[in-house]
Amino acid sequence: MNEQQTSAYLHMGRQELVKLADRKKIPARKTARGFVFRRAEVDHWVEQQIHLLDSRRLEEIERGVAAHHGLQTDELLVTALIPPGGLAVPLHAKSRSSAIRALVRLADQAHLVHDVAHVVEEIEAREALCPTAIVPGVALPHPRHPLPFDIAASFVAAGVTASGIPFGAPDGSLTRLLMLICCKDERTHLHVLARLARMLHEPAAVEELVAATDADELRRAILGREHSALGAE
Repeated sequence: MNEQQTSAYLHMGRQELVKLADRKKIPARKTARGFVFRRAEVDHWVEQQIHLLDSRRLEEIERGVAAHHGLQTDELLVTALIPPGGLAVPLHAKSRSSAIRALVRLADQAHLVHDVAHVVEEIEAREALCPTAIVPGVALPHPRHPLPFDIAASFVAAGVTASGIPFGAPDGSLTRLLMLICCKDERTHLHVLARLARMLHEPAAVEELVAATDADELRRAILGREHSALGAE
């Protein structure tokens, strides 16, 4: 993508984008006609930066990505991707590995996973590369790449542990809310990630979800937070 296309994709001013590229703050290659960007590298950059962005920028990124891919920004996304039985309160796990396996098991029981072992392997490989505990108290585990053949459909599975578990948070804090994102394509993955980041941006949102006493209450809380995010647009 050229500068104009990338600035539209990120809903970012072209001058700001060029400044980031010139300072090597975003992956880009300089040519005689300006900077050029690979969409996959831009998506990965967003993923790495998403915990540092404010709610306004998250909304702008979601709008830009959605417009680029012809997606809707005014419809429920996260809630719609949670299958029946896709939530667990409490999530019975005491380690990062057991939590990942438990979340994948929820999706498998909903008949959404074709290859459980490979999906777990891909998620653990992503965590080894860079932990996804990017919001205090929350982790958003996901595979390194979309899984078009290992899952039946894109899904989100979530759980709240009875007590915090170490999930690789930069500050060493423990994680209680885990939301697994498994998508069949990049566009859905980035859209879901941006929406979740907006939903969980306020500490009060995390506190509300963690306070859920059962799966039904957690689903209602997630729905309420997504409605709030949509209402803020």
